[in-house]
Amino acid sequence: MDIEIKLAGNSDLQTIHDMAEVVFRKTYREILSPEQMEYMMDWMYSLPNLEKQVSQGHTYYIVWVGQEPLGYLSVRMDCVEPDGTEVWHLEKIYVMPSAQGMGLGRRLIETAKKHVRDNKSAQKARIELNVNRNNPAVGFYKKQGLAILRQGDFPIGNGFFMNDYIMGLDV
Repeated sequence: MDIEIKLAGNSDLQTIHDMAEVVFRKTYREILSPEQMEYMMDWMYSLPNLEKQVSQGHTYYIVWVGQEPLGYLSVRMDCVEPDGTEVWHLEKIYVMPSAQGMGLGRRLIETAKKHVRDNKSAQKARIELNVNRNNPAVGFYKKQGLAILRQGDFPIGNGFFMNDYIMGLDV
């Protein structure tokens, strides 16, 4: 199996959008209301908003198996804590339903860790990830070494909230 994880450019944003139409909707169809699903799809995955994210420092990667895109991630530098630790936010990480169980999610996590190691400027860095508290992927992230650091209900606009765990991993 020919697996390659490539840095995505603006020309790849349509591919990310197309994957999200499948995987994001499948992941959250029983967790979010239809109204919140549509709001979040536009907020996170419309082409103008994907372009805006890239301009604001989000770095996207796509995992390819042969010629088929089967997953993606987005990571960005978020902040520096008072002790000097850089916090990098893993904004998105998804594997297409047909490819789950192939180890691609683990490889995407490794890609995010390498990205942070290669780009951090501080001695200490941590990756943080928001995960819906009802998402079964919480177990996957724990297996990858992420721990639940805190939880919250975060307003995202239009009266909607993300009800998330913040999971983290020192890199």
